[in-house]
Amino acid sequence: MDVTAALVIAGSIFLWGVLSARLQRADLTAPILFVAVGAVVGGMELLDAPEGPEGLTLLVEVTLVWVLFSDAARIPVQTIRRDLAPYVRLLGVGLPLTVLVGWGLAWWLFPAAGVWVALLVAAALAPTDAALGIPVVTNPVVPARVRRLITVESGLNDGIVTPVVMLAIAALAAEEELSGSSGLGDAVVSLAVGAVVGALCGLVGGRALRWARRRDWAAEDFAGIAVLALALIAYLAALAVGANGFVAAFCAGLAFGTSAGPRGPAELVFVEQSAGLVGLLVWLAFGAVAGPIVLDLVTPTMVLYAVLSLTLVRMVPVALAALGAGLDRGTVLFIGWFGPRGLASLVFALLALEELGPEVDRAVALIGVTVLLSVVAHGLTAAPLALRYGRARAGRSGDASPTDTAS
Repeated sequence: MDVTAALVIAGSIFLWGVLSARLQRADLTAPILFVAVGAVVGGMELLDAPEGPEGLTLLVEVTLVWVLFSDAARIPVQTIRRDLAPYVRLLGVGLPLTVLVGWGLAWWLFPAAGVWVALLVAAALAPTDAALGIPVVTNPVVPARVRRLITVESGLNDGIVTPVVMLAIAALAAEEELSGSSGLGDAVVSLAVGAVVGALCGLVGGRALRWARRRDWAAEDFAGIAVLALALIAYLAALAVGANGFVAAFCAGLAFGTSAGPRGPAELVFVEQSAGLVGLLVWLAFGAVAGPIVLDLVTPTMVLYAVLSLTLVRMVPVALAALGAGLDRGTVLFIGWFGPRGLASLVFALLALEELGPEVDRAVALIGVTVLLSVVAHGLTAAPLALRYGRARAGRSGDASPTDTAS
């Protein structure tokens, strides 16, 4: 990166900070603008593409860890316990159906790619990213219950599908070494251990900070940095024992939110700001590095799959999972549409590229096309549809129930 590229990037971040509220009112989100800035920087050849995906993979993983931790820490755990059934439906029914439908569609549209590439694409595109729908999950006109549902789903689904992605990568790398009988058991153990490790890290870390604050041992201007490190500790501790790091980060955030005390929300601000800054760099790098690759490899069939992945492949399983849950049609459609694809999908694509190289270039391009379409489609529709849905719900009698209005 030369001085000109650094100046353009720093200037773009500064201008976003100055104009962000005004641009968001015009339905322009940070991912939309920074993917565009990245495309311009890459097109002007101001930014050299990395020799390998490792550097970008690390950047995306760290960003995802901080986003998962901070999102989870803002969720009141008691409301999840009281309203557990919808989360179980989305994650236990909707998510597996999404993977299966996406797998079948990818195998049908791209038969030459093979069954494992199809599974890789389907699993990588199954997780959602609530950060791409910030105007939805932060808009008070949307019932709090719906906002929590979208946030919790996006926080856990990437961790749940991680074993499926790794299975597909392992199958592509060495098909003869697969042992199908142990795959499910290993996946369950990885998720469970990750949840326990993350919860312990968040609980101990939150209580330690609270204890230190009471004794004036913790400087207020450094506590936020400590929380930033705590999220990484949970992630790395899970990886050290062979568990799922992303689930650990989310569960650590949940535990921290319940144990940090009244100063916890203020300490999360630094984590959220850091995640926001690094997230801008992720989207910029995606536009600069992945954009040209995607454009070179994209085909009409890829675009068709991307459109179907963002609509029917997501919305039909959500509708089936919601049967009998007492959700009205408008709510089901709203939740089904706001399943944007973002950081988790990029992590999985980069992991596959790192492990398999050019063999999965087209699969990575397909994931990239879907993410790009999601950035634009969900970014432009988040604010107006959230406002429309919120007003429609507010206009119905009996909508303002304690469950829906609790923050």
